[in-house]
Amino acid sequence: MPAEKLAYEDFQPGRRFLLGPKAVTAPEIIEFASEFDPQPMHLDEAAGRASILGGLAASGWHTSAMFMRMMADSYVLNSLCEGAPGVDFMEWRKPVLAGDTLSGHSTVLEARALRSRPGLGIVKFRHEVENQRGELVCLSENSVIFGMRGSPEATA
Repeated sequence: MPAEKLAYEDFQPGRRFLLGPKAVTAPEIIEFASEFDPQPMHLDEAAGRASILGGLAASGWHTSAMFMRMMADSYVLNSLCEGAPGVDFMEWRKPVLAGDTLSGHSTVLEARALRSRPGLGIVKFRHEVENQRGELVCLSENSVIFGMRGSPEATA
């Protein structure tokens, strides 16, 4: 029998969820950039080295997408997640370069039931993603809506 999905009640302030690891490759950087952010430093190693980024670098948007995948794999896909109302902030602190390995954690900052939507609660997270050297590459905060255990709105 599969494990019970994480519900709003499981997201208590202070709880941490590990993210990653995620190896970053040159081909995926180029593929993402070719479609979504075709700037030279994201498409060509020499152009990346000549830029302030110091090498073939993932777009900040690619960094955000990889972070989202790590979050999905860590806890979102095994939860009663109903989506998110937005992102409070997303900071790209250091370049993510080809060959980097990303990891990090999401920490629950606060949680409250939604008065306007019985059976749902909103959880605020702080997310920190680091490279293999322990350097912070991405910092973000956002809120996510989760179903409460046993509520009619909660979907399995």
